[in-house]
Amino acid sequence: MRTSVIAAAAGTLALTLGLTACGAGSDSGSGGDKLVVGATPTPAGEVLAYVQKNLAKKAGLDLQITEFTDYVSPNTALQEGSLDANLYQHTPYLEDFNKSKKTDLKAVTEVYLPPMGVYAKKLKDVSGLRPGATVGVPNDTTNEGRALQLLASQGVIGLKKGVGGTATPEDITSNPKKLTVKALDPAQLPRSLDDLDAAVINNNYALDAKLSPKKDAILLESPKDNPYNNVLAVKKGNEDDPRVKKLAELLTSPEVKRFIEDKYKGSVLPVETS
Repeated sequence: MRTSVIAAAAGTLALTLGLTACGAGSDSGSGGDKLVVGATPTPAGEVLAYVQKNLAKKAGLDLQITEFTDYVSPNTALQEGSLDANLYQHTPYLEDFNKSKKTDLKAVTEVYLPPMGVYAKKLKDVSGLRPGATVGVPNDTTNEGRALQLLASQGVIGLKKGVGGTATPEDITSNPKKLTVKALDPAQLPRSLDDLDAAVINNNYALDAKLSPKKDAILLESPKDNPYNNVLAVKKGNEDDPRVKKLAELLTSPEVKRFIEDKYKGSVLPVETS
Protein backbone atom coordinates (compact mmCIF):
# COMPACT_ATOMS: atom_id res chain seq x y z
CA MET A 1 0.00 0.00 0.00
CA ARG A 2 1.26 3.48 -0.89
CA THR A 3 -0.73 6.47 0.35
CA SER A 4 -0.12 10.20 0.00
CA VAL A 5 -0.56 12.96 2.54
CA ILE A 6 -0.56 16.66 1.63
CA ALA A 7 0.51 18.50 4.78
CA ALA A 8 -0.89 21.88 5.76
CA ALA A 9 -1.36 23.56 9.09
CA ALA A 10 -5.11 23.52 8.71
CA GLY A 11 -5.04 19.83 7.89
CA THR A 12 -3.31 18.53 11.00
CA LEU A 13 -6.36 16.66 12.25
CA ALA A 14 -6.99 15.07 8.86
CA LEU A 15 -3.33 14.09 8.65
CA THR A 16 -3.42 12.46 12.06
CA LEU A 17 -6.61 10.58 11.29
CA GLY A 18 -5.30 9.46 7.91
CA LEU A 19 -2.10 8.09 9.35
CA THR A 20 -3.89 6.42 12.24
CA ALA A 21 -6.19 4.66 9.79
CA CYS A 22 -3.15 3.35 7.95
CA GLY A 23 -1.70 2.22 11.26
CA ALA A 24 1.84 1.66 12.44
CA GLY A 25 3.26 -1.82 12.27
CA SER A 26 3.33 -2.43 15.98
CA ASP A 27 -0.47 -2.11 16.14
CA SER A 28 -1.31 -3.90 12.93
CA GLY A 29 -1.86 -7.41 14.24
CA SER A 30 0.08 -8.74 11.27
CA GLY A 31 2.59 -10.77 13.27
CA GLY A 32 5.02 -7.86 13.60
CA ASP A 33 6.12 -7.91 9.96
CA LYS A 34 4.12 -4.88 8.86
CA LEU A 35 6.23 -1.72 8.76
CA VAL A 36 4.75 1.72 7.97
CA VAL A 37 7.37 4.08 6.57
CA GLY A 38 6.92 7.77 5.77
CA ALA A 39 8.70 9.43 2.85
CA THR A 40 8.68 12.35 0.47
CA PRO A 41 7.65 11.15 -3.01
CA THR A 42 11.00 11.56 -4.81
CA PRO A 43 13.43 9.90 -4.48
CA ALA A 44 12.61 8.32 -1.09
CA GLY A 45 9.11 7.16 -2.03
CA GLU A 46 10.36 5.70 -5.30
CA VAL A 47 13.21 3.84 -3.61
CA LEU A 48 10.85 2.42 -1.00
CA ALA A 49 8.35 1.46 -3.71
CA TYR A 50 11.08 -0.51 -5.46
CA VAL A 51 11.85 -2.34 -2.22
CA GLN A 52 8.15 -2.93 -1.62
CA LYS A 53 7.59 -4.40 -5.07
CA ASN A 54 10.77 -6.38 -5.53
CA LEU A 55 12.41 -7.25 -2.22
CA ALA A 56 10.19 -6.86 0.83
CA LYS A 57 7.88 -9.85 0.41
CA LYS A 58 10.75 -12.26 -0.15
CA ALA A 59 12.38 -10.90 3.02
CA GLY A 60 9.16 -11.43 5.00
CA LEU A 61 8.45 -7.72 5.37
CA ASP A 62 5.01 -6.15 4.85
CA LEU A 63 6.22 -2.71 3.83
CA GLN A 64 3.64 0.09 3.66
CA ILE A 65 4.49 3.61 2.47
CA THR A 66 2.90 6.92 3.42
CA GLU A 67 4.01 9.94 1.39
CA PHE A 68 4.33 13.51 2.62
CA THR A 69 4.98 16.73 0.73
CA ASP A 70 6.78 18.62 3.50
CA TYR A 71 9.73 18.02 5.83
CA VAL A 72 8.05 18.46 9.23
CA SER A 73 5.09 16.06 9.19
CA PRO A 74 7.06 12.82 8.61
CA ASN A 75 9.05 13.43 11.79
CA THR A 76 6.02 14.52 13.77
CA ALA A 77 4.19 11.35 12.74
CA LEU A 78 7.23 9.24 13.59
CA GLN A 79 7.53 10.75 17.05
CA GLU A 80 3.80 10.31 17.70
CA GLY A 81 3.87 6.66 16.61
CA SER A 82 1.80 6.85 13.42
CA LEU A 83 4.90 5.72 11.52
CA ASP A 84 7.44 3.04 12.34
CA ALA A 85 10.22 4.74 10.38
CA ASN A 86 10.82 7.41 7.76
CA LEU A 87 13.21 8.09 4.90
CA TYR A 88 13.74 11.59 3.49
CA GLN A 89 16.15 13.58 5.66
CA HIS A 90 19.83 13.93 6.39
CA THR A 91 21.34 13.67 9.86
CA PRO A 92 21.98 17.43 10.37
CA TYR A 93 18.28 18.10 9.70
CA LEU A 94 17.22 15.27 12.03
CA GLU A 95 19.47 16.55 14.82
CA ASP A 96 18.21 20.11 14.42
CA PHE A 97 14.61 18.85 14.41
CA ASN A 98 15.22 16.93 17.64
CA LYS A 99 16.69 20.03 19.25
CA SER A 100 13.98 22.45 18.15
CA LYS A 101 10.95 20.14 18.52
CA LYS A 102 12.10 18.20 21.63
CA THR A 103 11.83 14.87 19.80
CA ASP A 104 14.07 11.81 20.11
CA LEU A 105 14.54 10.40 16.64
CA LYS A 106 17.56 8.35 15.59
CA ALA A 107 19.27 7.57 12.29
CA VAL A 108 19.57 3.84 11.57
CA THR A 109 21.52 3.77 8.30
CA GLU A 110 22.53 6.08 5.44
CA VAL A 111 20.87 5.20 2.13
CA TYR A 112 21.68 7.74 -0.61
CA LEU A 113 22.94 11.25 -1.28
CA PRO A 114 20.52 13.61 -3.01
CA PRO A 115 22.96 16.39 -3.99
CA MET A 116 21.66 19.93 -3.58
CA GLY A 117 22.04 22.13 -6.65
CA VAL A 118 21.79 25.67 -7.94
CA TYR A 119 19.29 26.13 -10.78
CA ALA A 120 18.54 29.07 -13.05
CA LYS A 121 16.43 29.68 -16.13
CA LYS A 122 18.94 31.91 -17.97
CA LEU A 123 22.37 31.02 -16.62
CA LYS A 124 24.93 28.36 -17.46
CA ASP A 125 27.19 28.98 -14.46
CA VAL A 126 26.95 30.73 -11.09
CA SER A 127 29.70 33.10 -12.23
CA GLY A 128 27.10 34.59 -14.57
CA LEU A 129 24.98 35.97 -11.74
CA ARG A 130 24.50 39.68 -12.38
CA PRO A 131 25.20 42.33 -9.72
CA GLY A 132 22.17 42.70 -7.46
CA ALA A 133 20.70 39.32 -8.46
CA THR A 134 18.26 37.51 -6.17
CA VAL A 135 19.06 33.94 -5.16
CA GLY A 136 16.50 31.75 -3.41
CA VAL A 137 17.53 29.33 -0.64
CA PRO A 138 15.54 26.93 1.57
CA ASN A 139 14.18 28.54 4.73
CA ASP A 140 14.77 25.66 7.18
CA THR A 141 17.85 25.97 9.36
CA THR A 142 20.08 23.16 8.12
CA ASN A 143 19.24 23.40 4.42
CA GLU A 144 19.67 27.18 4.43
CA GLY A 145 23.17 26.72 5.83
CA ARG A 146 23.85 23.94 3.35
CA ALA A 147 22.77 26.20 0.47
CA LEU A 148 24.96 29.07 1.64
CA GLN A 149 27.93 26.72 1.93
CA LEU A 150 27.35 25.57 -1.65
CA LEU A 151 27.37 29.18 -2.88
CA ALA A 152 30.46 29.93 -0.80
CA SER A 153 32.27 26.92 -2.29
CA GLN A 154 32.45 28.82 -5.60
CA GLY A 155 33.25 32.22 -4.09
CA VAL A 156 29.81 33.62 -4.88
CA ILE A 157 29.66 34.74 -1.24
CA GLY A 158 32.02 34.51 1.73
CA LEU A 159 31.02 33.14 5.14
CA LYS A 160 32.37 33.49 8.65
CA LYS A 161 35.03 30.92 9.40
CA GLY A 162 33.71 27.82 11.15
CA VAL A 163 29.96 28.39 10.72
CA GLY A 164 29.55 25.21 8.70
CA GLY A 165 26.01 24.00 8.07
CA THR A 166 24.55 26.42 10.61
CA ALA A 167 25.30 29.42 8.40
CA THR A 168 22.63 32.10 7.96
CA PRO A 169 22.57 35.21 5.75
CA GLU A 170 23.88 37.14 8.78
CA ASP A 171 27.09 35.08 8.50
CA ILE A 172 27.87 36.39 5.02
CA THR A 173 31.16 38.29 5.26
CA SER A 174 31.64 39.11 1.59
CA ASN A 175 29.11 39.60 -1.16
CA PRO A 176 30.98 41.02 -4.16
CA LYS A 177 27.92 41.07 -6.41
CA LYS A 178 25.63 42.39 -3.67
CA LEU A 179 23.28 39.45 -4.14
CA THR A 180 19.96 39.35 -2.33
CA VAL A 181 19.49 36.01 -0.57
CA LYS A 182 15.79 35.18 -0.29
CA ALA A 183 14.72 32.34 2.03
CA LEU A 184 11.62 30.47 0.83
CA ASP A 185 9.83 27.25 1.67
CA PRO A 186 11.90 24.48 0.03
CA ALA A 187 8.92 23.16 -1.95
CA GLN A 188 8.26 26.63 -3.37
CA LEU A 189 11.72 27.17 -4.84
CA PRO A 190 11.26 25.30 -8.17
CA ARG A 191 8.02 27.19 -8.77
CA SER A 192 9.78 30.49 -8.04
CA LEU A 193 12.53 30.15 -10.64
CA ASP A 194 10.75 32.53 -13.01
CA ASP A 195 10.91 35.23 -10.32
CA LEU A 196 14.47 34.55 -9.16
CA ASP A 197 17.82 34.79 -10.89
CA ALA A 198 18.79 31.47 -9.34
CA ALA A 199 17.70 29.13 -6.57
CA VAL A 200 19.43 26.52 -4.44
CA ILE A 201 16.99 23.60 -4.48
CA ASN A 202 16.83 20.37 -2.52
CA ASN A 203 17.20 17.31 -4.71
CA ASN A 204 13.75 15.82 -4.06
CA TYR A 205 11.95 19.04 -5.01
CA ALA A 206 14.12 19.42 -8.11
CA LEU A 207 13.23 15.90 -9.24
CA ASP A 208 9.53 16.50 -8.47
CA ALA A 209 9.73 19.55 -10.76
CA LYS A 210 11.29 17.43 -13.54
CA LEU A 211 14.67 19.08 -13.14
CA SER A 212 17.69 16.83 -13.56
CA PRO A 213 20.31 17.64 -10.92
CA LYS A 214 23.04 16.18 -13.10
CA LYS A 215 21.96 17.94 -16.31
CA ASP A 216 20.12 21.09 -15.22
CA ALA A 217 21.99 22.28 -12.13
CA ILE A 218 24.52 25.03 -12.82
CA LEU A 219 26.28 24.00 -9.60
CA LEU A 220 25.97 20.68 -7.78
CA GLU A 221 27.31 19.46 -4.44
CA SER A 222 30.26 17.11 -4.46
CA PRO A 223 29.69 13.68 -2.87
CA LYS A 224 33.16 13.75 -1.30
CA ASP A 225 32.96 13.91 2.52
CA ASN A 226 29.35 15.03 2.19
CA PRO A 227 27.43 14.92 5.52
CA TYR A 228 24.00 15.11 3.88
CA ASN A 229 23.31 11.47 3.02
CA ASN A 230 19.64 10.69 3.60
CA VAL A 231 18.94 8.24 6.40
CA LEU A 232 16.36 5.72 7.52
CA ALA A 233 15.16 7.09 10.87
CA VAL A 234 13.15 5.72 13.80
CA LYS A 235 12.06 6.85 17.22
CA LYS A 236 14.74 6.27 19.84
CA GLY A 237 14.50 2.75 21.23
CA ASN A 238 13.37 1.20 17.96
CA GLU A 239 16.80 0.98 16.32
CA ASP A 240 17.00 -2.77 16.98
CA ASP A 241 13.46 -3.59 15.84
CA PRO A 242 13.95 -6.66 13.57
CA ARG A 243 11.63 -5.15 10.94
CA VAL A 244 13.68 -1.95 10.86
CA LYS A 245 16.93 -3.88 10.63
CA LYS A 246 15.48 -5.90 7.77
CA LEU A 247 14.49 -2.74 5.87
CA ALA A 248 17.91 -1.19 6.54
CA GLU A 249 19.57 -4.25 4.99
CA LEU A 250 17.32 -4.05 1.92
CA LEU A 251 17.90 -0.30 1.46
CA THR A 252 21.68 -0.80 1.41
CA SER A 253 21.59 -3.95 -0.74
CA PRO A 254 23.27 -4.27 -4.15
CA GLU A 255 19.80 -4.41 -5.75
CA VAL A 256 18.80 -0.99 -4.38
CA LYS A 257 22.21 0.47 -5.24
CA ARG A 258 21.72 -0.68 -8.83
CA PHE A 259 18.14 0.69 -8.92
CA ILE A 260 19.32 4.13 -7.77
CA GLU A 261 22.16 4.19 -10.29
CA ASP A 262 19.94 3.07 -13.19
CA LYS A 263 16.96 5.29 -12.40
CA TYR A 264 18.64 8.54 -11.41
CA LYS A 265 21.79 8.34 -13.54
CA GLY A 266 23.93 10.40 -11.20
CA SER A 267 21.22 12.75 -9.93
CA VAL A 268 20.95 10.62 -6.76
CA LEU A 269 23.95 8.69 -5.50
CA PRO A 270 23.76 5.45 -3.48
CA VAL A 271 25.82 5.37 -0.30
CA GLU A 272 28.91 3.23 -0.65
CA THR A 273 28.97 0.46 1.94
CA SER A 274 32.01 -1.53 2.96
